[in-house]
Amino acid sequence: MRRSSGLKMRFILGLIMAGIALISYYGKTQVNPLTGEKQQVGMSPEQEVAMGLQSAPQMAQEYGGLYPDNQIQQQIKSVGKKLVNSFNADMENKGVDNPYRFDFHVLRDSKTVNAFALPGGQIFITAGLLSRLQSEDQLAGVLGHEIGHVVHRHSAQQMAKGEFFQGLAGAATAASGSYGTAQVANYVAQIKMMKFGRDDELQSDEFGVRYLIHSNYQPEAMIEVMEILAEASGGDMNRDEFMSSHPSPANRVQKIKEHIVRYSGNPSAAGF
Repeated sequence: MRRSSGLKMRFILGLIMAGIALISYYGKTQVNPLTGEKQQVGMSPEQEVAMGLQSAPQMAQEYGGLYPDNQIQQQIKSVGKKLVNSFNADMENKGVDNPYRFDFHVLRDSKTVNAFALPGGQIFITAGLLSRLQSEDQLAGVLGHEIGHVVHRHSAQQMAKGEFFQGLAGAATAASGSYGTAQVANYVAQIKMMKFGRDDELQSDEFGVRYLIHSNYQPEAMIEVMEILAEASGGDMNRDEFMSSHPSPANRVQKIKEHIVRYSGNPSAAGF
């Protein structure tokens, strides 16, 4: 009898915790000031900027610091600024101010092939990836993709999702009293987060295509970047997407081709 009562209490507690996590998550709904998307985000654009600026020095240190060639740094900043100016012109035509402070940096790390964006507009590319690029158009493709992550607030969105799934995992643990169940809940949470991560990558690819065209770069360069990334990861364009934070390069190439057709000759055909 006591065991039955205890199970019931744990179940009720789990439901309450899950409800709190759900209410908290949807209580963070905001309209993205740049895209008009409704998103669950737990911070303001100004807080994203502050977080990115605060995190940038430590992030650079983890990759061996900034690349020690000011001319290279300025070249990357110039390409990034061209893309941002193109996007800002679109926003100004709609009477919208861009709250993000973009800056672009090359990291010293020559072995890692990567690029990433911090919340608020701090964007990094490693020397390892930069050395593999063969044209300014390819560089613009990489930077345009990362700008897309910032504009679509993917980092802030992922933080809110992470808190939500942690809450659900905690609710599952409370309801079952089982560590094994908690492991399963965490596993499911990871899969959900990875799915969202793949969606984010595809959305940023689309943004990159649009603003390469808008900035007079060749959008096909993004396909070349996919080939470079595939080669860097072992040459498999068709690797399995399951349990991966990124879509397969082959899937991304197909989507990029569709976006090129959509936006060529009409780069203003975007949904924001």
